[in-house]
Amino acid sequence: MELRHLRYFVAVAAERNFTRAAEKLGIGQPPLSQQIKSLERELGVELFLRTPQGAELTRAGEAFLVEARRVLDDAERAAHVAQRAARGESGQIRIGFTGSAAFNSLVPSLIQRYKQRFADVDLTLDEANTPQLLQGLADDRLDAVFFRPDRDSTLALPGIALHRFPDEPMKIALPSTHPLAARRRLPLAALEREPFVLVAGPAGSTLHDEIVRGCAQAGFSPRLAQPAPQVSSVVNLVAAGLGVSIVPAAIAQVQVKGVRYLDVTGVPMRARLALGWREKDTAATVREFVALARD
Repeated sequence: MELRHLRYFVAVAAERNFTRAAEKLGIGQPPLSQQIKSLERELGVELFLRTPQGAELTRAGEAFLVEARRVLDDAERAAHVAQRAARGESGQIRIGFTGSAAFNSLVPSLIQRYKQRFADVDLTLDEANTPQLLQGLADDRLDAVFFRPDRDSTLALPGIALHRFPDEPMKIALPSTHPLAARRRLPLAALEREPFVLVAGPAGSTLHDEIVRGCAQAGFSPRLAQPAPQVSSVVNLVAAGLGVSIVPAAIAQVQVKGVRYLDVTGVPMRARLALGWREKDTAATVREFVALARD
């Protein structure tokens, strides 16, 4: 039994006439009659009583009509669901991001636009550091991640595609009680003797490397006085007077009492941001998210 047999049956049941049903279906009347007879043989019951005026449903036909319509409705609904999934309008997407990336306006804006356009997609968010995010992609635990690539964008694992966003400048974060806090801009060399609050190790490897590189260009190596678990914690530790730091400019929107942000002069320092995803990922939800990011 095929769906077309059910459609033929429902059409005849609606018209109570083989000729009119054939015209609506766009087929000949003899082939339609043969298809209905074939269906009746397969079921082992008569569905219609043939009359001079047309065809009337038997008791078996009336019972079969209810189920035939349900099956056709289910088939149409299944096709609609499949088509929406193919267009990326349903399903799920798992997005990862670094703590510092969340402060860049591009990230929440992109997520918001995606949710507005694909409201029925189940979107989940997961915060982690860059190595963990990239491993999450490799392990198929995440579908797309906002991470901090290294200077040559080679940090991503093999098979991971990426889209780079514009770099953002970095700023010096000082306790507001610091003697230099009244300045609007400052050369890195002025921080040579200052204790630093930094995210060290894998958790902040890319930003940490950029800070160390910039300080080296300024002629010194930063002295780590207080490690921070993540970039968003750095600001609070600076406010507590535990040291100075250098953070992405977007962090400056975190107006924590006791912290002043200054522009860096002399040495160009940039915080890089990228969206990564598996190159061979065929999910329509990921395809649409990437397309929106590139728009």
